[in-house]
Amino acid sequence: MSGARTPSRGQVVLLAAFVLAVALVPVVVAYLQLGYDADLTPQTDRAPETDAERLLDRAVYDAAGGVPDSYSWNERARAVQTVRDRLDPTVRTLERARLSDGIAYRLSYNANRASNWASEHCDRGPDRQFGPCESIRGVVVQERSDRTHVLAVAFDLSVTTPDGERRLTTVRRLI
Repeated sequence: MSGARTPSRGQVVLLAAFVLAVALVPVVVAYLQLGYDADLTPQTDRAPETDAERLLDRAVYDAAGGVPDSYSWNERARAVQTVRDRLDPTVRTLERARLSDGIAYRLSYNANRASNWASEHCDRGPDRQFGPCESIRGVVVQERSDRTHVLAVAFDLSVTTPDGERRLTTVRRLI
């Protein structure tokens, strides 16, 4: 032996543990930032209708989930009823969500706007890729491979604030 000392096994394990701990610091910091409270509080500088539209975007997406798997094109009226039933809890929640802030929402489906949207955005003519498109009670559906696909939902939104009332028609689309 040449007299050079090799580190003992305990020192190697301790050094490895230290290196691992240092490597995990960025992971812990990133995890803690994901739960940052400022991301969870509502933005009061945004218009209340913007908050409503964001909520409706997510709700329409969720409500339309699984519809093509569950409903053939012949069952499209039932598919639309399912979407509306799934949206009902969100609509009720939205209408009560900010009453304590002096903001009231009122929502209803807009069948005319949905029909206009379908006329403007659904493929037409002999070269279209999908089947017919139809607006039923404010929900736009299209036949694709004999399945019912939800494309959009049209709403009338009324927002009452201490500053007054604003009304708008919005189409929350999935395509």
